[in-house]
Amino acid sequence: MAEPLIDEERDATDERAAAREGDADGDPAGACGATPGCGEYDSDLNCLMANATRGHRVLLASLLGEIDLYPGQERVMGALWDNGPQSQNGLARIVGIDVSTMTKTLQRLERSGFVSRRPDPANRRISIVDVTPRGHALRPEVDRVLAEMHRRMTQGLTAEQTDELLTLLSVVRNNLCPEARVVEGHPADVARAG
Repeated sequence: MAEPLIDEERDATDERAAAREGDADGDPAGACGATPGCGEYDSDLNCLMANATRGHRVLLASLLGEIDLYPGQERVMGALWDNGPQSQNGLARIVGIDVSTMTKTLQRLERSGFVSRRPDPANRRISIVDVTPRGHALRPEVDRVLAEMHRRMTQGLTAEQTDELLTLLSVVRNNLCPEARVVEGHPADVARAG
């Protein structure tokens, strides 16, 4: 499996701090402003994508911080809610991250009481990860955060523009992340990649 493009928990503490500092327009610490060094390329696709990605990550860190999660952990919880108990390696495959990153993520989730791990009865070297009652209680809060993210990202867009944005971002993602084409459970992504 390829290394993840972004370490799921890297810089989450810095992003939460940046989100708390924010500016007068609600832009988390200028996260959406021009990247220093873009200069005449401020409207270049590369700069726009970098700035949008940074703004997304800072806002997500802030909103998830309200429910004691870090960016990436909501994806792990979602995979467990959707697929039930999984081996640690299977969960890393579903989420699309490196096993070592998954290990660190699960340690944090376990310390927070959202997941538990137990040995697989068939092979005690394998850990099975499951959601705890506290983790199940978190689901409506994660849904609320993701709905708020969606609302803010699509503010000012029509439903048709939002659909087009989703289509275009899927193409860009598949161009940048060829492994995204073969992720199980996402046949629409595979069809768009072709």
